[in-house]
Amino acid sequence: MNPEKMQGKCHEVSSMMKAIAHPQRLMILCHLTEGEKNVGEMLERCEISQSQMSQFLNRMHREKLLKVRKEGQFSFYSIADKNLIKLIQSMQKIFCD
Repeated sequence: MNPEKMQGKCHEVSSMMKAIAHPQRLMILCHLTEGEKNVGEMLERCEISQSQMSQFLNRMHREKLLKVRKEGQFSFYSIADKNLIKLIQSMQKIFCD
């Protein structure tokens, strides 16, 4: 890989790492590696307020970490980038097994 391309990738990965570098955002992402979930399902698993959950989800959606699918009055969230799924799963293997 040429140095310019490597620098670009380092910037991309660094931005992603900054975006997930919060315990609650990381917890949400860990649960989303299992598949798409609605807000209620994530609230049950993460034990945070609905207001906090909304803030975290909105931020991660703005940062293009999450995709949102609307179905009636429900919003379903999933991880937008397969590389982020792999990264979270790798961290789970290293730190959670």
